[in-house]
Amino acid sequence: MKRMLLLLLSGFSFSLLAQPDPVLTREIFKEMIEINTTHSTGSTTKASEAVAARMKAAGYTDQEIFLGGPSQHKGNIVVRLKGSGKKKPILLLAHLDVVEAPRVDWSTDPFKFEEIDGFYYARGASDDKAMASIFVANMIRMKKEKFTPDRDIIMALTADEEGGPENGVQWLLQNHRDLIDAEFALNEGGRGQEKDGKKILNQVQMSEKVYQSFTLKVINRGGHSSQPRKDNAIYRLAKALNNLSQFDFPVNLNEGTRVYFERSSKIEEGQLAADMAAIVKPNYDPEVLKRLSVYPNYNALLRTTCVATMIDGGHADNALPQQATATINCRILPGEDPAIIRETLIKVINDTGVTVAIKNEANMSPPSALSPEVFGPIEKVTQKMWPGVPVIPTMSTGATDGAHLRNAGIPTYGVSGIFGDVTDSRAHGKDERVGVKSYYEGQEFLYQLVKEMSQSSKTSVKRNY
Repeated sequence: MKRMLLLLLSGFSFSLLAQPDPVLTREIFKEMIEINTTHSTGSTTKASEAVAARMKAAGYTDQEIFLGGPSQHKGNIVVRLKGSGKKKPILLLAHLDVVEAPRVDWSTDPFKFEEIDGFYYARGASDDKAMASIFVANMIRMKKEKFTPDRDIIMALTADEEGGPENGVQWLLQNHRDLIDAEFALNEGGRGQEKDGKKILNQVQMSEKVYQSFTLKVINRGGHSSQPRKDNAIYRLAKALNNLSQFDFPVNLNEGTRVYFERSSKIEEGQLAADMAAIVKPNYDPEVLKRLSVYPNYNALLRTTCVATMIDGGHADNALPQQATATINCRILPGEDPAIIRETLIKVINDTGVTVAIKNEANMSPPSALSPEVFGPIEKVTQKMWPGVPVIPTMSTGATDGAHLRNAGIPTYGVSGIFGDVTDSRAHGKDERVGVKSYYEGQEFLYQLVKEMSQSSKTSVKRNY
């Protein structure tokens, strides 16, 4: 096993001091996977304690390890590798919790670590125990090297990122800000993309859209179904939803998404490449926007989106509905006001008999800056490991814990160096997996990146950000 894993890493050169231990890394990954950390029946506390045991065995002291959380099963772990203090710390963030995974839905046991045909399969294999286990293994590796960085390196593995009620990052910020305070953080949210087996880009998440849901509601006096009327609550709601389905919010590119489309245009071909280059210009042809909007992923990067996700109405087969409701889920661009989004929905629906109520409070989060101090090292390590692969900033259309850190004044960047096929994203889905070779490449990428960001030697920035 060890020989096979070392062969996977044979493409990289390592100093005698910095030899990776792929067997240990695999053991850590397997241990994390096989500890159930779902919200319903699992425990991130158990996973945190397992990590703590490994960190102590590697030489970290009790003073360098923190275990704690808001409840018995929602434990977090924070570990600090002491530096010289020349710079403010860097935070390495990953979450230990995973979404539910019924065994009946999977080809394998989702909570058993399986290696099949060059992939590791399990719930959390990509989201987010790959990154968590890599951080643990790399922190152990640096401790064994007796590495003294110019800044403290802080690793925080947390609970309830996947929507649980006791979010670990929020709890740490509120109760132990000093433990995770940093100049910036590295988190999930960015990955490398492959197409037809070729690496095409290395993504860096620098912002994410804001989650906000609204409830549409129609109230009616109802009556007997044998005497129908035109003022039917379900029909009225249906008309409102149809109005919404025909509406698009305006395009609003930010610093990161502009660079995303500019650079993506250079690796795409034909009409798509031309449209990506055109959309960042002041006066683009409306047909450009129409063509890009056909792609759900590009459409989501261009504008705020609102979509119906749930409906409910009526109470009996033989009665006119007295009530009909729908849930509208919006993903709002950073910097846009949720109150204005609600006002826009009201105008689009154009019916005073349909109320639009806020279902959850939006967690607004500003984008992280395109900082050369961050993108320079990412560019340098990317070109060292994969010459010619461009680094492209991106905005996540989903949510991560990076939003909480950005709101707390800690710029956060999603980057992993773990590559996967652009058409094969299985996070939260059936048979979640990560490529074995990609996993160990990601480990080496993050190891080199953190060292690059934590040493005095200046990184030459070849590109303007």
